[in-house]
Amino acid sequence: MAVPPCYADLGKSAKDIFNKGYGFGLVKLDVKTKSSSGVEFKTSGSSNTDTSKVAGTLETKYKRSEYGLTFTEKWNTDNTLGTEITIEDQPCGAGAQKGALDVETQIHSSNSPCSPVVQSKKSGKVKTAYKREFVNLGCDVDFDFAGPTIHGAAVVGYEGWLAGYQLTFDTAKSKMTQNNFAVGYKTGDFQLHTNVNDGAEFGGSIYQKVSDTLETSVNLAWTAGSNSTRFGIAAKYQLDKDATLSAKVNNTSLVGVGYTQTLRPGVKLTLSALVDGKNINAGGHKLGLGLELEA
Repeated sequence: MAVPPCYADLGKSAKDIFNKGYGFGLVKLDVKTKSSSGVEFKTSGSSNTDTSKVAGTLETKYKRSEYGLTFTEKWNTDNTLGTEITIEDQPCGAGAQKGALDVETQIHSSNSPCSPVVQSKKSGKVKTAYKREFVNLGCDVDFDFAGPTIHGAAVVGYEGWLAGYQLTFDTAKSKMTQNNFAVGYKTGDFQLHTNVNDGAEFGGSIYQKVSDTLETSVNLAWTAGSNSTRFGIAAKYQLDKDATLSAKVNNTSLVGVGYTQTLRPGVKLTLSALVDGKNINAGGHKLGLGLELEA
């Protein structure tokens, strides 16, 4: 078996069917470009149709593949500036064993119009990951003035079966704040995923690639002490090489539909709509428009 996915990517295929291809309540523009020197630029802007709030992000990325280095700078309209340095695919020992070190530093500053004082908050994060056949290990440390927070995760896989564990320990409170466990099974066209979060949240998902043009997914979730079960069904259909139709519905009768069309190489248009099936005549339905440009 190849290297298993990290804990956050367990059940990812099912999540993508539910989440990708939609943009309810947003008008969004994404632009990706690359300079002749190899610097990648990614700019994103969106407007919320409900609140009229406009948000934007800018990301620059420069890679030195021969050294396994990636430098990333991020900025958004909340005045959050982030710097990330990634070192990956560097041998950690003899043989084919390889590890990845991800060091991230983030500086946040905000300015209130009522005060000339600029309040700034600095935080840092160090991420480490070790991957090899059958095993994927990760340990992240969030540095804060009150005390660091430690995030750990491990996933093992054998003959299609996957098992993972994730924890978070707050050193300032000397308390474990997250305790998650997951089990799954994965083949080429079928994936099964179940998880338990903090012993109270239970979830599961099934993904199946029915054919080269049709993918389906089902998810279930419930909370201990509650009799209600949340579930949803989603599908993605490839109309042709340039067009994709997505649809999903959940137990509260919320129906989502998305249509993605590649207008030309590097230009992609996404239209989406969310309809409340219980209150069709009451309004409150959401539309979305997205445009992606890449050069």
